[in-house]
Amino acid sequence: MKKLFSCLGAVLLSAGLAATASAQFPDRPVKMIVPWAAGGDTDNIFRPLAPLLQKQLGQPVVIANVGGASGTVGAREAKNSAADGYTIYAVHDYIHLVHYAGLTDISYKDFEPICLVSATPSVLTASPKTPWKDWAGFVADAKKRPGEITVGATLGSTSHIFPASVEKAAGIKLKYVSYDGLAPRMNAILGGHIDLTDSNLTQKGKVEAGQLKFLAIASEKRDPDMPNVPTLKELGLNIVYEVVRGLMVPKGTPAAARAKLADACAKATAEAEFADSMKKQGTRVSFLNEKDYAAFLDKIDGENKAIMADLGLMKK
Repeated sequence: MKKLFSCLGAVLLSAGLAATASAQFPDRPVKMIVPWAAGGDTDNIFRPLAPLLQKQLGQPVVIANVGGASGTVGAREAKNSAADGYTIYAVHDYIHLVHYAGLTDISYKDFEPICLVSATPSVLTASPKTPWKDWAGFVADAKKRPGEITVGATLGSTSHIFPASVEKAAGIKLKYVSYDGLAPRMNAILGGHIDLTDSNLTQKGKVEAGQLKFLAIASEKRDPDMPNVPTLKELGLNIVYEVVRGLMVPKGTPAAARAKLADACAKATAEAEFADSMKKQGTRVSFLNEKDYAAFLDKIDGENKAIMADLGLMKK
């Protein structure tokens, strides 16, 4: 009997300590893994979010840029981190694409959703060294020179899927050049080493300075900040493409920790300061809570799988 009470006491003590730990979460810094290099779009979107999360959590939120292998190095590190709430993973659609491309066995199902943060429409962007003045000139040239016009992309990711979708819809053939993330792709196109890439409205200043050219935007309507850039839809291509970004945690993270992170995300993304930062990134705030984000992930996973299959990019 004494042994039974001793065991019961140990169980109750353990449960009490776990409850106390959950109640105190977080009591130390939280690491945010961004699976791309500093200076890229994903980094530039989550970096202004980090101090706003920190304000809500009362602990530092430290960004760790873990790039490599089309974002899969960072994804693996996030998956293998302790499921305690102290590691959060900054993710976008690439998590679906690289899985179906066979680049990794990791999927979004290896994580617990916290919140959707933002949505960024893609813009087909050209080097000023190219001869085209507009979309029509680009398509005409591409049809004359199939497979010769180069497009910088992170293979198997959003920057690959977007131009590949354009390529198929327009009936043209492009030549892909691989780069790991936006920053090296932008350096390449600014240096005139490639003809095209997928970018967004953050490059507006470079377009106005004559360093880049916007050919078409993949949004439902023209953007008021760049009203001269046509949508792909009005050009006859039924393509609307936005890169969506959110936060996840490793599978098995306690519900109490997830709830605190989700609440902090809701409050941080509602700040006017964050909306201003996103506007500068050519992005709109697009918040979804934990439950709605989970349903959204299931939806876009199916859509991305269909796109990969349609483009012939699924692993056989």
